[in-house]
Amino acid sequence: MELKRLIAEDLLKIKAVFFRPEEPFTWASGIKSPVYCDNRLTLTAPDVRNDVENGLVSLIRENYPDAEVLMGTSTAGIAHAAIAGHIMGLPMGYVRSGSKDHGRQNQIEGRLEAGQKVVVVEDLISTGGSVIEVVNVLREAGAEVLGIVSIFTYGMQKGLDRLAQAEVTNHSLTDFDCIAQVAAETGYIKPEDVKRLIAFRDDPSDESWIGA
Repeated sequence: MELKRLIAEDLLKIKAVFFRPEEPFTWASGIKSPVYCDNRLTLTAPDVRNDVENGLVSLIRENYPDAEVLMGTSTAGIAHAAIAGHIMGLPMGYVRSGSKDHGRQNQIEGRLEAGQKVVVVEDLISTGGSVIEVVNVLREAGAEVLGIVSIFTYGMQKGLDRLAQAEVTNHSLTDFDCIAQVAAETGYIKPEDVKRLIAFRDDPSDESWIGA
């Protein structure tokens, strides 16, 4: 089975990605969303976790064969970076959202040498802001960031634009469009809901899809 579809089916099965177009969720930003995503649930589903970690390893080996270190985003990317790093026999660490206020006041946890080739491991990408902050911290520390791997991406234009501006590539196991299609095919949502979901993806600030 194609990896993208396999991961989409996995995430839907454990309700890590939960569609509710009739009763939208409200994000912290106030945006109404037809989807709720919690990829942390993959960690408590061993079969799905196996698919995800082996999938991330495949993405890294295919797209970043020169990777020397994996760095997870805090906090959701840490476990995935650790497991993928273990499978690949690579060192891993993670980047805090801010420097510690005690001890050595690290923002990067784990050993990182200037010039090392790093792949960032993230769980999901929406607007791209948080993962690009991680990339910038690693670059300032002298790392050569080869790119990003993630479990899921919304494919929002704002995120795509930010990644392009930061000159960093992302490869995801699956994406919003694929999951929406699989959800419709399996009866998780109605086929006519797919158009509404894509309308949300294209412009999250436009709520006209809610009553469509």
